[in-house]
Amino acid sequence: MLREGAKAGDGQWVVPLSDVQVDSDIERAAAEVVRSGWWSMGPRVADFEREFASLCEAKHAFAVANGTAAIHLALLAIGCGPGDEILLPSLNFVAAANTITHTGATPVFCDVVGPDDLTVDPTDIEAAIGPKTRAILVMHYGGHPCRMDEILDIAAGHGLALIEDAAHAPGGKFRGRSCGTMGDVGCFSFFSNKNLPVGEGGMVVTEDDGLAEKILLFRSHGMTTLTWDRHRGHASSYDVVLQGFNYRLDELRAAIGLVELERLQEKNRARGRIVERYREALDGTAGITMPFSPRPDFVAAHHLAVIALPEDRPRHEFQASMAAHGIQTSVHYPPIHTFSVYRQRSQRSLPVTEALAPRLVTLPLYPHMTEAEVSAVTTAVLASI
Repeated sequence: MLREGAKAGDGQWVVPLSDVQVDSDIERAAAEVVRSGWWSMGPRVADFEREFASLCEAKHAFAVANGTAAIHLALLAIGCGPGDEILLPSLNFVAAANTITHTGATPVFCDVVGPDDLTVDPTDIEAAIGPKTRAILVMHYGGHPCRMDEILDIAAGHGLALIEDAAHAPGGKFRGRSCGTMGDVGCFSFFSNKNLPVGEGGMVVTEDDGLAEKILLFRSHGMTTLTWDRHRGHASSYDVVLQGFNYRLDELRAAIGLVELERLQEKNRARGRIVERYREALDGTAGITMPFSPRPDFVAAHHLAVIALPEDRPRHEFQASMAAHGIQTSVHYPPIHTFSVYRQRSQRSLPVTEALAPRLVTLPLYPHMTEAEVSAVTTAVLASI
């Protein structure tokens, strides 16, 4: 069996982009669910929600099928729909824009701060606000918090909803506040390459009781009671009060999530130590720079290790050289406004994103990387420049 990130048909990478560890605790948790005979959403999901809410110090947490579903639910809960415009960074995964368009609203793309900060620029958010703007959707890129004090002021000043895409940032904090809890709704992803991997899955958090009620209903077809409630005898029937979706999480992934949640903080610290090794070896060497210099006012989750290549080094050649050394790399992300489906919708100039994006390369990062693997990556990078 190939591990996460292995080259199918080609053997394994010397160092894959990401990797998951499976041990006896995870196997035991999964086996207990299988033997229980209750596989759909039930008590383990409830436990996972409670423990995740505790981690974030959030009032409400709802486990969902994936991070895309989390964002979709957040948009629905705030009442996003046709005629609305939602501001978001273009340097982002396309799911953010897709979920906006699925509500009937229009994504409006914004620029990033600069070479050392790849999160959305508050100044450009302010410039993009128009009469149709309904909400701001920020992303804590690579597990590094956005400039939330400025963004919160902008949202409050214009009466806009604020959604945090914290898919990269479970355990991250900005000035003591957990990523995902500063806006109206926070959204997380538990995809296999994320800091808290369960395969597929996500979480929605909020402090707002009214939004929580809407998220709960939209998650499960608009039904007033769930299968687990009826199984326990807490209800015998149900009503449907809105047209919702099946965005529930299952027991098997929740059980794995509970195990991973106990390890999250230590794994984030391990990721941080590896990023620091990369920074020491690569930042400022041979024209390479590494965004997100450490700052005292936030705790990064270190989901990604990203470098910026020299302007004269073609990225495709660099990545081909890295692959020849057995090192898997990726790109986070091709800007959304450059994709065919969104190119005609984008009317705003994004000079910083367009200058930086072609130079960005994501290096391998997972908490159990060995010293030899880290050295293999840095050696390959310097040989490939």
